[in-house]
Amino acid sequence: MKEQEIQAIQQLLSTPKKIAIIPHRSPDGDAMGSTLGLYHFLLKNNHQPVVVSPNEFPDFLAWMPGSETVKIFEKDKKNCTKVLEEADLVFTLDFNALHRVGEMENVLNKLTVPFVMIDHHQSPDDYAVVTYSDTAFGSTCEMLHNFICFLGKKSDIDKTIGTCIYTGILTDSGSFRFPKTTGTTHRIIADLIDLGVENTEIPTLLYDNSSYGRLQLLGKALQNMQVLANHKTAYTTLTQEELDFFNHVKGDTEGIVNYGLSIKGIVFTAIFIENAEEKIIKISFRSQGDFDVNLFAREHFNGGGHRNAAGGKSELSMEDTVNKFEDLVNKLKI
Repeated sequence: MKEQEIQAIQQLLSTPKKIAIIPHRSPDGDAMGSTLGLYHFLLKNNHQPVVVSPNEFPDFLAWMPGSETVKIFEKDKKNCTKVLEEADLVFTLDFNALHRVGEMENVLNKLTVPFVMIDHHQSPDDYAVVTYSDTAFGSTCEMLHNFICFLGKKSDIDKTIGTCIYTGILTDSGSFRFPKTTGTTHRIIADLIDLGVENTEIPTLLYDNSSYGRLQLLGKALQNMQVLANHKTAYTTLTQEELDFFNHVKGDTEGIVNYGLSIKGIVFTAIFIENAEEKIIKISFRSQGDFDVNLFAREHFNGGGHRNAAGGKSELSMEDTVNKFEDLVNKLKI
């Protein structure tokens, strides 16, 4: 962050304020980790923060400190709208375009208070008075750690805040495997462990907490997997009927897309998930090496994200979406 931006934040936070903190729709570990980490930091500094999530977050994140205070816009639009309208300041974390919050965008667009963005995705929109945006970082949580340090408040990072930050770094780095994991990332993690963050317990809470139905759904996804060996690509599908059969709940499909990359020789993988209510196919892309799934998602599936992890959507049928994907892959040189 530039010195003038740090000073602007310090001025905004110089007196106690009502502050709304917002993650993107269908928040993941980094979105929840960064928003809850900021929540505890602001609480510690005499503000009145409230995290307002556009919709429900996965059950495997419900153990996080402060998660019980999160308000869900889709479940209580009236009270959440009141919180947003009464806020003196709004932080948006882990996204950089207001359409990423779904229906809540209509409320945010009417607010006249300052916005602050902290995010690591490409091409940020211009809605914030302070935009801390840097694609070099592997997670918004690592940026939040820096943000607190920029404000001269590193000593405020305790076990609670550290637990939130650790969770986001762990999940968005693919357990420290993705290319944007740096020596600095590990030094931050080491500091958090020294604060008492439970580095062996958190992965268990995140990854070893599945329902039987979730494991069955994973089995079905693996059974559905197709490999395009000549193009170093694998993909799988899950229809609404399959999701319903295995009693799918939010978060059950998290991480399934990564299994394609565990196949020898595969560098590009995707999962196509039908959402009958929204009448779309939700898509996640992952890659290894130099293949840019962010560019692929932006050009062909109305999405985006990072070089090695991105998402998109299709309004075609599952069959037509998959056919479109295969046609595109057949033209790629991977």
